[in-house]
Amino acid sequence: MKSSNRCIATTLAIAASISSSAAFTAPSSSRVSSTQLNVVGEQASSIGPAQVLRNLKESLPQISWLAEGDAPASNKIDIPDHVATVLAQPDAPKREAESDERTERIRNRAKQASEDAMKLRGMLIGEDDEKAWWRTQRSIPEGGRVVTKDDPLTVIVAGGGLAGLVVAAAAHAKGMKVALFEQASSYAPYGGPIQIQSNALRALQQINPTIFEELVAAGTCTADRVSGLKIGYRKGNKLAGLYDAGDWLVRFDTIGPALEAGLPATVVVDRPVIQQILVKHGFPEGTVRIKSRIQQYEDLGKGRGVAVTLEDGTKAYADVLVGADGIWSQVRKNLHGLDDGAGGFAASGAAGGALDDAEARKLARDTVKIAAKADRRFSGFTCYAALAPHRASNIENVSYQILLGEKKYFVSTDGGGERQQWFALIREPAGGVDPEPTPEDPHPKLTRLRKEFAATGSGDADGNVWDPFALELINASSEEDIKRRDLYDGAPLLTTLDPQRLLSPWSKGPVALCGDAAHPMMPNLGQGGCQATEDGYRLIEELAKVQNTRDVPRFLGGYSRVRVIRTAIIQGFAQLGSDLLVDFDLMMTIPLLGPFFLTMTQLSMPFILRYLYTPSF
Repeated sequence: MKSSNRCIATTLAIAASISSSAAFTAPSSSRVSSTQLNVVGEQASSIGPAQVLRNLKESLPQISWLAEGDAPASNKIDIPDHVATVLAQPDAPKREAESDERTERIRNRAKQASEDAMKLRGMLIGEDDEKAWWRTQRSIPEGGRVVTKDDPLTVIVAGGGLAGLVVAAAAHAKGMKVALFEQASSYAPYGGPIQIQSNALRALQQINPTIFEELVAAGTCTADRVSGLKIGYRKGNKLAGLYDAGDWLVRFDTIGPALEAGLPATVVVDRPVIQQILVKHGFPEGTVRIKSRIQQYEDLGKGRGVAVTLEDGTKAYADVLVGADGIWSQVRKNLHGLDDGAGGFAASGAAGGALDDAEARKLARDTVKIAAKADRRFSGFTCYAALAPHRASNIENVSYQILLGEKKYFVSTDGGGERQQWFALIREPAGGVDPEPTPEDPHPKLTRLRKEFAATGSGDADGNVWDPFALELINASSEEDIKRRDLYDGAPLLTTLDPQRLLSPWSKGPVALCGDAAHPMMPNLGQGGCQATEDGYRLIEELAKVQNTRDVPRFLGGYSRVRVIRTAIIQGFAQLGSDLLVDFDLMMTIPLLGPFFLTMTQLSMPFILRYLYTPSF
């Protein structure tokens, strides 16, 4: 079974990498020029094979009576029998029911964790900073030094998001001396809650059982309900199947594959709480230093480590440097010899929360330039996101769902504490921004989203009347809480003929990458942070084998070779899935192909989840 899962996963990843050049090509200059990046609401059309099918369908006679009639009642059942059977198992998790007390507890803990971060609790400051171990360059002979319990490996981690925190916690758990440098001036977590899926929980459990226990206790179980895909608006016909707005297309559970693998159930936890737990239980106070952007580094060679230069000129020295500094990684820029401008400020797990709308507009335009230098790929989507303080109407039965439509889709997931994390992904050119608020329209983001997912009247610009659940969450959010950013990722497989990079994809000498710096991916599978967590575990497991510092490059190379195939496959899942989601509505109107595609999607989900939820990585 395990080998068949890998075959399926590899096939999908290869398919995604083959189609990526067509599926993620930026819109042509006839649609938007480089000086016309503030276009509001312009959407790119379907591309690749889907556009051929769409053009063919539009050229054929449209017979209205085929689309008339009632959709099957079974499409409206949240928990079908096959899911109910799994959820009823004795060892299946049962979440703590939402209540006023629990809601207050979850929300207050997130608020308190954010306040603690802003107050720099546990950060490296003052006299301790001036005496930090990494400020002194050691005299290490050519050929390196012996690593012992009393004289352990020293590690500098760039980036204070989830990837960096996990690496630092894993390094400390193995007895290494570690320092974490975060570029932001305030350690304010960005974004809403994170789903820590079963595979990531296992990695954290192996790194530090206390961290695992604290996260599970602080989290909300999401594996006790159904997940899946819905159609956003009425679609289909008598030949391909009829679907009303909000009807289920695919339903699945995440607990079955986890139980099969002996893994804990997925939970969702607020980012500041995750940060607080990792900082408190992962390593000593004074490990994290803010306002510390790494500008460049020098490989001292022959086992003598690395010399790091911060943006303010401060020097730091260690045996190993780990770049966990996000998709626009400055460490990656230096590691791969990319052009100037390839490293930039990112709305990362630690820094991005400080962005206001004015900064976000500037960042959207700057990111287009950075991406070209950094060899990153625009996914074709801009993303609006918010955490709505709202008890969803389907909260008891549904933990995660996607409403699908042409050129856009709407994702929602239980955020715990009677809140819903939602994402509206719209296919359009990169660099777009929303209008600034005016007296006539003080809420431009809300205005746009209410039009995009209109549930009454003539519907959206294409005449589609959406299921009201999207607006239920949008209307429960404030303009200030809605953040917008373009989504970028990386090639799912290596796009280089450089022998060194093929042999050691994410490392060179005493320097390695992990997380988004190594493999940024689309958010569809919720695996970005989970794969970063796996990275942190595997990287430090390899470094723990080092007995002499001259061996560091060999073990870092081993880490990247082990991880690159698995992450490439999961990137492929996410990229292929994202491109297919916006053309699902097309499939709903094609006889034979539509039902076949839905059936294969339903049948493949357990295999995909079994591949994700592996106990070893």
